[in-house]
Amino acid sequence: MLRTLLIGTLLHAKHLSRSPFEIALALVIPLVQATLAVYLFRAGDEPHRLLEAAVGAGLMGIWSSVLTGSGGAIQRQRWHGTLEMIMLAPRHPVLMILPITAASAVTGTYSLLATLLWGRLIYRIPLDFRHPVAFLVAAVVCVVGLSMFGLLMASTFVLLRNANALANPLEYPIWLLSGMLVPIATLPSWTVPIAAVLPTTWGARALREATSGGPVWPSAGVCLAISAACLVLGALFLVSFERRARAAGTLALS
Repeated sequence: MLRTLLIGTLLHAKHLSRSPFEIALALVIPLVQATLAVYLFRAGDEPHRLLEAAVGAGLMGIWSSVLTGSGGAIQRQRWHGTLEMIMLAPRHPVLMILPITAASAVTGTYSLLATLLWGRLIYRIPLDFRHPVAFLVAAVVCVVGLSMFGLLMASTFVLLRNANALANPLEYPIWLLSGMLVPIATLPSWTVPIAAVLPTTWGARALREATSGGPVWPSAGVCLAISAACLVLGALFLVSFERRARAAGTLALS
């Protein structure tokens, strides 16, 4: 099982790294977002949070990659005519889909590295992480959380003929609710319960705490717990939705 996941993730990561669209998504867009974030924080007299702005912009890039990857995970298989073979493989469907969403999260880490280097080279933002080791661990936890959340979303896309139609509108609401760039405390109170069940919220918080010097491990633990729940739900949904799609004869429709 572990070998299947590792080989599948490596294969899809190589595939994504050769896509001009994915490269632009992971590198160009986060730099634009990081530039806007730097000027916004400077205008708000909060220059001490410029590093947090660079980290938040990088997380936004990772989320964009995962969202596009989870929506495209099913859609591309339909276009290539391989979705039926994936679902009929003598393995649980989650072992076939999880490497695609994991590869999207792994390649999306280019965004985080790019925004940090962009901020350092262009805006002279000191990379002064209060907990550098915890920051690396939190980054891995955040990637795991995004991968599992992407799997949960990809499982629902089995029933949709155009998954990107649902994936695209979710990009900005999720990163806004997760507090990747805007503090959750500034949002309306009704958004708090929604933010609390998102692994992206706790992953972003863990990275922010590692940057500023707060408690990293509680947020990282909650992120992993929610990620495990997403994995279980994603596996159940994949089986259920796949059966419904096959019964309705819509599995291969694009």
